[in-house]
Amino acid sequence: MIDATGHDAAAVRKLEERGLLKVPGMSPMWVERSEDSVVERTGEVFPGLMVAGMSVAEAFGLPRMGPTFGAMLLSGRKAAEIALDKLRELEVEARTV
Repeated sequence: MIDATGHDAAAVRKLEERGLLKVPGMSPMWVERSEDSVVERTGEVFPGLMVAGMSVAEAFGLPRMGPTFGAMLLSGRKAAEIALDKLRELEVEARTV
């Protein structure tokens, strides 16, 4: 599953409600820092749950992104690539069983 629900980080927050994750929430806006950080931290935060876009900032306490959106697109692409890799791994595992 990919949580790309933005500031709400809905799936991440559900895990927090159940005591499975601690979510710091976003830090104040700092465009220069947030763009790269969001893309770098895109990935799995819990087995089977990845974060993309502003959900990454929520999950890791990164700065808000502000008026630029390039990182959200790159983050989404990275999350999709990670998801495909995981699906391929599962396919290989299923074949060996």
